[in-house]
Amino acid sequence: MTKDEVLAVFRECGAMLEGHFILSSGLRSPVFLQKAKVFQYAAQTEKLCKALAEKIKADGFGDVTKVVSPAIGGIIPGYETARHLNLPALYTERVDGKFELRRGFEISPDDKVIVVEDIVSTGLSIRECVEALRAIGANVVAAACLIDRSGGEADVGVPLVSLIEFKVPAYPADQLPPELAAIPAVKPGSRGIQGVK
Repeated sequence: MTKDEVLAVFRECGAMLEGHFILSSGLRSPVFLQKAKVFQYAAQTEKLCKALAEKIKADGFGDVTKVVSPAIGGIIPGYETARHLNLPALYTERVDGKFELRRGFEISPDDKVIVVEDIVSTGLSIRECVEALRAIGANVVAAACLIDRSGGEADVGVPLVSLIEFKVPAYPADQLPPELAAIPAVKPGSRGIQGVK
């Protein structure tokens, strides 16, 4: 899929929001990609994740044996991408602030793991997931995401396959451009939906 085709899916689902948003990283942005609005539609989610699975293979990671995603945002795209790769889909969960593999999920040292996430901004969730998996002896060979909004700048600790790169401006709260500062900030992500002053 092309960049325009991927962004068209987000627009069609009402998932490309404009305003003043607080990202989970704490940075501020005039654009927020509310992927949950896409994931409520099976056909659109399948289209994106099938394309991501094809890109994973094309980028040389067709020999992976397990897909692991960080909960909660990565579970749906991880599952759907794994389905198109014909692989098991596992996920990590936060326990006392750190990712853990739970629910009886197992990874052997012989597995080649790819971490699949929805959208990458700073890469923190993937890095934390990779660290948790390596701590239990997993061989994490790569990560993948639908949209890399860092424009290729995020360091996730392993090679990153992105369906598209879509660089969106993001600013520290004390360095906002005047037009963004004039709009009330909201935090629409999975870590809390609320108005912020």
